[in-house]
Amino acid sequence: MNAVEAAGLSKRFRRTWALRDCTLTVPAGHVVALVGPNGAGKTTLLNLMVGLTAPTTGSVTVLGGEQAGSAAARSAIAFVAQDAPLYGNLSVADTLHLARNLNLRWDQRRATGRLAELGIPLNRKVGKLSGGQQAQLALTLAVARLPELIILDEPLARLDPLARHDFMASLMAAVAEDGLSVLFSSHVVAELERVADYLIVLSRGQMQMSGTVDDLIAGHCVLTGPAAEADIYSERLPVVHIRRAGVQAHLLVRMNGHAEPVPPGWTAHPVDLEELVLAYLREPGASALPGPARLPGPAAQSDTGVAMLS
Repeated sequence: MNAVEAAGLSKRFRRTWALRDCTLTVPAGHVVALVGPNGAGKTTLLNLMVGLTAPTTGSVTVLGGEQAGSAAARSAIAFVAQDAPLYGNLSVADTLHLARNLNLRWDQRRATGRLAELGIPLNRKVGKLSGGQQAQLALTLAVARLPELIILDEPLARLDPLARHDFMASLMAAVAEDGLSVLFSSHVVAELERVADYLIVLSRGQMQMSGTVDDLIAGHCVLTGPAAEADIYSERLPVVHIRRAGVQAHLLVRMNGHAEPVPPGWTAHPVDLEELVLAYLREPGASALPGPARLPGPAAQSDTGVAMLS
């Protein structure tokens, strides 16, 4: 079963295309990182997946073919929007009570047990919780809905390094316990390698990469050699990005399914995930998708969060 399938998916706001011609297939059972700079179209894509907005062109289905936004899809997907949409004047206990009444599926024992493990008091006002505690409460609401797919929009954006680490550890524990599929957007690239096994990269409203982390890393390498020869080999090889450092140059090369011969005087090195993502984000016209690289369209509209409880 596929967690998400999109074909030619596009969204336009007036004259601005926030997303253009997005086609992807994400198998279920993965922890998927959706990466891109601010304004890349990440929130737009997530909102289309959960049915909060309708596509201008194309289609998107979830969980084996359910139409995004349908009753079946809504009951099986938990969505945490960008700004941790919680009511600050309610207590944690009242927040759980409200969520229990709003959802058809709900595990109260799991919700209270999880909060107890995290040391979050039920009688405390949500507005008095730290940013990390509010993020953990939002994740608890999502997990207690017993979903098949959790979608999180920038869950780490407002958290300090320790809170980010604790949040991702909690998320991975939920994945291990329930076998969930998870899709989260982020621009904190350094966090990805530890948790994500599937990657989607967006830039200027268009997809640049999509696939398992292992396959994407295996499909690229870094060539290091004389800076004076960098431009020569960039014309002969599928170079994504050139980084010059004094007399040396580092070429990130896409191998297109086979290892390119290493030029004389150059050495090849494996690429790590952060280096790979940053290289593509620095070159918005580059693409690791099948077919020729596409030029980016007009700058996409900045993403905006959508407030909802679950």
